[in-house]
Amino acid sequence: QVQLVEPGGGLGQAGGSLRLSCAASGRTFISDVMAWFRQAPGKEREFVAASWSGGNTVYTGSVKGRFTISRDNAKNTVYLQMNSLKPEDTAVYYCAARRSSSNKFDDWGQGTQVTVSS
Repeated sequence: QVQLVEPGGGLGQAGGSLRLSCAASGRTFISDVMAWFRQAPGKEREFVAASWSGGNTVYTGSVKGRFTISRDNAKNTVYLQMNSLKPEDTAVYYCAARRSSSNKFDDWGQGTQVTVSS
């Protein structure tokens, strides 16, 4: 059974930092694109960042320069380091995996709440 588990987002203050992690299990993810998405109250889910197995990364404009996605393939874990937090970063954050043979994200975590106070 494939699982993506994101243990605890948390509370942060504007200007502060938080780190999210996502542990994947059930199959090999080393060749997958791993990504983070988020959904704020009343808004649609949006892309945040992605990491390719070869090391390339991409970010949405609003987090570029503040967030860093990284992965530890030996641990099947992907991270999202969030610095210079803003209240508008408040959302439920989801990690997702896309197989190299797929054109969509096939596996999703349950989501973790991140709340940033001003």
